[in-house]
Amino acid sequence: MLSIKEYQTVTNISGPLMMVEMVDQAKYGHIVDIELGDGSIRRGQILQVENDKVLVQVFEGTRGIDVNKSTVRFLARPLELDVSPDILGRVFSGLGEPKDDGPAIIADKRLDINGSPINPYARDYPNEFIQTGISSIDGLNPLVRGQKLPIFSGAGLPHDQVTAQLARQATVLGKGEEFAVVFAAMGITFEAAQFFINDLQDTGAIERAVMFVNLANDPAIERIATPRFALTAAEYLAFELNMHVLVILNDMTNYCEALREISAARKEVPGRRGYPGYLYTDLATVYERAGRIKGKTGSITMVPVLTMPEDDKTHPVPDLTGYITEGQIILSRSLHRKAVSPPVDVLPSLSRLKDKGIGQGKTREDHADLYNQLYAAYARGKESQELATIMGEAALSEEDKKYMTFANEFEARYVSQDYYENRSIETTLDLGWELLSMFENAELKRIDVELIKKYMPKFRKEKSE
Repeated sequence: MLSIKEYQTVTNISGPLMMVEMVDQAKYGHIVDIELGDGSIRRGQILQVENDKVLVQVFEGTRGIDVNKSTVRFLARPLELDVSPDILGRVFSGLGEPKDDGPAIIADKRLDINGSPINPYARDYPNEFIQTGISSIDGLNPLVRGQKLPIFSGAGLPHDQVTAQLARQATVLGKGEEFAVVFAAMGITFEAAQFFINDLQDTGAIERAVMFVNLANDPAIERIATPRFALTAAEYLAFELNMHVLVILNDMTNYCEALREISAARKEVPGRRGYPGYLYTDLATVYERAGRIKGKTGSITMVPVLTMPEDDKTHPVPDLTGYITEGQIILSRSLHRKAVSPPVDVLPSLSRLKDKGIGQGKTREDHADLYNQLYAAYARGKESQELATIMGEAALSEEDKKYMTFANEFEARYVSQDYYENRSIETTLDLGWELLSMFENAELKRIDVELIKKYMPKFRKEKSE
């Protein structure tokens, strides 16, 4: 290992960046300590090495640093996280330092936060259902173990409540396998951070959770490291302690804004909307750390949350995220105005792996046919709602009115549920049959006749009573 070297050759400071010259054997990604003239220490990371010149990004910012009186110590190691089973139940800063007044972690290992990419050949296919207790996800766009399923939201929509509900309720059915949640908050307000911490503590879910919190007033550079610290903790829990880990990253838009800020400070040529041209690659280095590995019990399932500026799905952050991940859950402003919570917009939402995680032995044999029929009936009902808005309800046929009634019932009873209501998959599927019972069997063209005979009579009987 290289020895620690000290330099007093800082030549230039620009924003959060510092140039150090006449440096020997520096490496990209390694960390440095910067001792100021008053003896205080700041931490930085090497961003670029060119001959004997090194560009360092300073986590706490460069305000107050005197070029002539500062000493830079090159520590010859990358950013690392101390890990042990004791990280469960703890709250850390965005740089992995305890911030819950608990003791320091006595490390079993120190892991490089940049991790190692999973060999594509070693990847196992996601194929096991994760129950979130949220009907609009479990019933229509199921989350599968090892999947990356982002939530696309907008400013002011209740994505915080949805992610807190996921952190509380998500579990792998059967087998009694251990489940953990790693929650990374990036650029959120103090109130939002306290909401997440208090919610997990009050419900006891904190015992199986690890939290990394980067607040809005924390350095932007720290925001870039936060998801990598979280994923390092997740990889340790999943692949060394054999746990099933759900990683929630909230909010990836803030992460991308931090990338843009650093890119501008480096005077890089901007890409779309000022974001760096390597935004896709950078996001992929985060998202692709989720998955399953052949021969290992544990898994990492990822739910990144991102707020779309102006609710624009074509904005670079949701657009590129959609290319890398396997679907999206979209929150709707119009449903939020109608007091539907969580306001999941069912029709444009998609889980590309849902067929792999449902069916006999995973959820129930009727699941695939049922969600196809619910989609079809709801889409027809939304068309009827639009017709009624344009032409008036009197212009609708009786059939159109029936589908419109179904759409209203579907939003009020199936999509909408209390944030503390944890529905089992059986409850969700039964609710779907109950809503479809308003139609004659002949109208249920997307469900196998044998399944209708098996499941529908119970709900027809309840309705007649």
